[in-house]
Amino acid sequence: MDEGLKIKMYTFTMDCKDPLELAKFYGGLLKWETMSIDEGWACVYAPGTNQGGYPGILFQQNSDYIPPVWPAKPETQQQMAHLDLAVNDLEKAVQYAIDCGAAPANEQFSNEWAVMIDPAGHPFCLCQMKSVIESPHFALL
Repeated sequence: MDEGLKIKMYTFTMDCKDPLELAKFYGGLLKWETMSIDEGWACVYAPGTNQGGYPGILFQQNSDYIPPVWPAKPETQQQMAHLDLAVNDLEKAVQYAIDCGAAPANEQFSNEWAVMIDPAGHPFCLCQMKSVIESPHFALL
């Protein structure tokens, strides 16, 4: 490998029909900054970091976007990836996500995490990780 080559994660990109709407949801949920790039793109990033200072979430307009079915069912749109978000109080985090516009998934499989569905239909998980989130080494708080 070339010693001068650098590769760093810049963003996680999610398809959706309305990028700014979904960016506002995640910006509110994470308490991050929201930026509309243009009609087809929007992003969220950690406060005080300026867009691009840390990895963020980018939202890309796709007029043919079809929300995934979760849990997966044969011959339906499958999820390709999902976000895991660490929380220190799962019950409060679930209610906060609902207040922001998410919905709990109809099926849940653990008391340690909750599967939620964002306004565009993407599943994401709220994971009870109090010891991790309260660690001074945990980033992007």
